[in-house]
Amino acid sequence: MLPAAASFKRQGANRGALSAFLVTTPESGVDSIAITYALLDPIMTVMRPLAALVTGVTAGLVENRLHDPDAAGRQPSPLPLASAAPLPAAGTNLPAATEPSPASRSLRRLGEGIRYALVDVWGDIVVWFCAGLLLAGLITAYLPEDFSNLVLGGGLVSMLAMLAVGMPIYICATASTPIAAALLLKGASPGAVLVFLLAGPATNMTSLSVLVQVLGKMGTLRYLLVVAIVSVLFGLGLDKLYPLLGIEPRAVIGEARELVPVWLKIGSATFLIILTAWHLYRFVRHRRSERPAGTAVCGFPQSAEGADRHRATHHRSSSETCHDECCRQA
Repeated sequence: MLPAAASFKRQGANRGALSAFLVTTPESGVDSIAITYALLDPIMTVMRPLAALVTGVTAGLVENRLHDPDAAGRQPSPLPLASAAPLPAAGTNLPAATEPSPASRSLRRLGEGIRYALVDVWGDIVVWFCAGLLLAGLITAYLPEDFSNLVLGGGLVSMLAMLAVGMPIYICATASTPIAAALLLKGASPGAVLVFLLAGPATNMTSLSVLVQVLGKMGTLRYLLVVAIVSVLFGLGLDKLYPLLGIEPRAVIGEARELVPVWLKIGSATFLIILTAWHLYRFVRHRRSERPAGTAVCGFPQSAEGADRHRATHHRSSSETCHDECCRQA
């Protein structure tokens, strides 16, 4: 997302458009909406992209209204468009192109779509999704319900607490959804959960340096303020909506799974586990292949000298048996 925003800036996009893009992109993806429907409820599924849309439009309008291009320097000129290739001269014999049939084109597009969903999309989010599931399990097991009701039970204090938690940490829209479900089950208010879902993916400490380069210091400050204010307003409104509709959030969470037959749920879960294990294996193998040749896990060369240095650093005595990779291969 951030590299795409930097690319758009080099091509001449104004800061308002960049602010709107940075807010709405994490929350309006098909993957985040689908996971929200599966793990939360239909109300949160609608409110999450709606709040992201309003936040993005507000951030864009505020940035275009308050940004002074003269104070920030001259904006970069758009990149020149590539010139079109010259047309062939009249009378030139062109190779005859074989036009595929509509049925074959449809099957090819269907296969490309399925491959993109199972390989590209799930491969990009599987690590973060598993991390979110793990953290959600820890929250469910160890977070006291009394603490959650007291701090995150609703009101402005709950919204500010979720802002303080969500804005600094790096968490994607997919990984934040299981955590939000666990917080709801522990008694957190829907509004506080919505604030976490909006503020977490849109802001984090690691992206601030890139945001400053893209939007400038004042633009980044305006961006953070808009995200915080609009998220809190939507959170307060959502806390009023559930009682108005007579809905208990913990009673309807995850009810979408009740619409699916048992055999389909078991088969889909089995397939998803196998697919997830395959992607995790590819991820680990890719990270191992990126390690420089001749360097062990501990950072010392895979040699006798490296093993001695490893023992001296990581073990209390040189005679202690070492099972690390560098000592085994030395």
